[in-house]
Amino acid sequence: MIKVRSLNPPLVLPGVYGPQEDTALLAGALSEEPLPPGADVLDVGTGTGALALQAARRGSRVTAVDVSWRAVCTARANAWLTGASVRVRRGNLFHPVRGQSFDLILSNPPYVPAPTGVRPPRGRARAWDAGHDGRFVLDRVCREAPALLRPGGVLLIVHSELSDSGRTVGHLREAGLKAAVTRRHRIAFGPVLRTRKDWLRERGLLSAADEKEELVVVRAELPL
Repeated sequence: MIKVRSLNPPLVLPGVYGPQEDTALLAGALSEEPLPPGADVLDVGTGTGALALQAARRGSRVTAVDVSWRAVCTARANAWLTGASVRVRRGNLFHPVRGQSFDLILSNPPYVPAPTGVRPPRGRARAWDAGHDGRFVLDRVCREAPALLRPGGVLLIVHSELSDSGRTVGHLREAGLKAAVTRRHRIAFGPVLRTRKDWLRERGLLSAADEKEELVVVRAELPL
């Protein structure tokens, strides 16, 4: 698997989600995904732009989107600093690219279950908190991404098994895509999950002995 440190961009502004193990897992899937020459790639929720930069290095035409102005500024600066050609847009998920279509869509959305319920989080927590079941953004991606894929196009999305990969696969299959989990990786709890272990165990999402979470990549392809 690609190491996190190999993805570190030149600049990470305060409050912007830097590359983590989930970024690296998705980067590994991206590296193995065959792409047509000059493929159009969308990185939604780009953060620092690390995945967008990787796609651009493969000769793809890359559009990166994030709702955070700090993330947009970071991704633009990193594209400039590395000489990568990446178009960065600010907006809520797919709104800035309505009417466009892509050969590949990458998504590392917020997916951590949060005791605060389904109301949108604020500040830095927007990068990870995703409602009571962790699917506040995931369900939107599953619902909206298929319409932006070209025939034969692929969606690669990473999230925790705590937010139910079976549900992700099911939604994407219902939308007419061929979908399956293609990568898994277990990691130790980070700072956020360590503070929520008891709550997650009360909900039955963790066993009493579990000290790791499993990250997954779901690959979904629109048939030709």
